[in-house]
Amino acid sequence: MDEQLILVNENDEIAGFGEKLSVHREGTLHRAFSVFIFNTRGEFLLQRRALGKYHSPGLWSNTCCGHPHVGQETVAAARRRLEDEMGLSCPLEKVGSFIYRADVGDGLIEHELDHLLIGYCDLDPILNFTEADAWRRIHHSRLRMEIESRPDKFTRWLRIIVEDQLIDVHLNRLTFK
Repeated sequence: MDEQLILVNENDEIAGFGEKLSVHREGTLHRAFSVFIFNTRGEFLLQRRALGKYHSPGLWSNTCCGHPHVGQETVAAARRRLEDEMGLSCPLEKVGSFIYRADVGDGLIEHELDHLLIGYCDLDPILNFTEADAWRRIHHSRLRMEIESRPDKFTRWLRIIVEDQLIDVHLNRLTFK
């Protein structure tokens, strides 16, 4: 796993670069993104992380997530991962960011400045099975109830985003059919 991550400070200013696995073992703050795709009925598109993922395997998560490559803009990286993981392409809008730190098991720590992006697409995904092994759509209120009743079935970052209502303000301005 030689992928280099962009290390940042709390202001998202580049502080250096680090090898992906080392960064997650040390819990170093790095740049990341989480994509949320809605359909015209206002449902989120979720994925279940493949069992072969190095952390959080088999857990339900947002549409896709990842890290920009060195020198790559965050929105461009998010579009790349959306296509790689879900076989989808659509415009994405950055709607905010937050910092979190969470133990994700096996001695790994996610400590990310996570940029939140939203987009719209009614197409069914074409999964890259090395990344995700299932998908489904769900309304925000139902997702919140599922996370409250079975938090162990969801990734830590998705739980934080939903529990802390980090995208709720943007739901109010979205228009659905």
